[in-house]
Amino acid sequence: MTPASPALDIRFPDPPADPGLPDRLAAVLDDHDPVAIDEGAYAPDAEDAPPTRWMVHFADAGARDRAAVALARAFAADGLRLAPVEVPDEAWAARSQAALSAVRIGDLVVAPPWDIPDAPAESLVVITPSMGFGTGHHATTRLCLRMLQALDLSGRSVLDLGTGSGVLAVAAVKRGAKCAVGVDCDADALASARDTVAQNRVGGRVALRQADLADLAGAELAPADVVLANLTAGVLTRHADAIRALAAPGGTLVLSGVTVDQADAVVAAFEADGIRRLTSRESEDEWVVLALRNV
Repeated sequence: MTPASPALDIRFPDPPADPGLPDRLAAVLDDHDPVAIDEGAYAPDAEDAPPTRWMVHFADAGARDRAAVALARAFAADGLRLAPVEVPDEAWAARSQAALSAVRIGDLVVAPPWDIPDAPAESLVVITPSMGFGTGHHATTRLCLRMLQALDLSGRSVLDLGTGSGVLAVAAVKRGAKCAVGVDCDADALASARDTVAQNRVGGRVALRQADLADLAGAELAPADVVLANLTAGVLTRHADAIRALAAPGGTLVLSGVTVDQADAVVAAFEADGIRRLTSRESEDEWVVLALRNV
C-alpha cells in the first residue's frame, strides 16, 4: 500500500477579496508546523495570478485537524474552503519536486540537482527538495539570503536556528563564514540538511545539531557572530531571551518568518533589555527580515 500524507486541501475564493490572503494564510500556517505546502502543482498559468489551491501536508492527522479548526476560525470571512485529505506521498512529492527550478537571489543561486546553472562554486547552493524544507522559493528564505549577502561574513561564526534544509548555513560558509552550526529539532529536517551539506562539500565547515528552541541553554551552543532565525513571529517572541543570548558581543541577529504587521512586536521583544538595536529591515510582499546588532 502506498503511504499517504495527511493534508489539508485549501481552495481559495475566485477572485479573492483580499490580495494579501495567501500571505496571511502562510503566516497562520507557520504556527501549525506543516511539513510542506504544495503550491506549484495548482498554480494558475499566469505568473501574477492569485493562487487557486494549496495542498498543505502535516506530520500526522492530529496536527492537520487542529490546523483545520484554527484556520476555519481565523479565515471565516475570507471564503477559504478546507478539506482534510490523505495524499499518496509519491504523488505530491514528485509534483512538488518537478515544479522547482533554480532561483537567483543577488549573487547566490539556489538550485535543485536537475537544474544546476553555470555559476561559480562560491555562489551556488545545491539542494534536493525534501518535505518542503527551505529551497529558496519562499520569500522568507530569499530575504535571509539577501541579508546574508549584505553582511561581512569573512572569518565569522554563524548559528542557524531552525536550519531546515541547511540552505542558510551552507550559504553562509559559501559567502566566507569560517564555520556554521545548523540547529533543528526535527530529524527529517536534519536529514535534509545533511544531504545539503554533502552535496555542497562543506562538511568541514558546517556542523548540525539536534536541539529544541525550548532548551537552547541545555544544547550548550557557543555564541556566534551571526545568529540566523528564520522561524515565525510567535516562536521568535516566545524564545527571544534564549535566542538573544546566542549572539556574541558585537554580533548580528537576523530574524525572519515575520509579516509586516508583526515586525514591531518582534523588534520590541529583542530590544527588551535595551542593548540591541535594529540596524536593517528589508521586505518582500508581506514578509520582513530584521537585522539587530548586539552592542
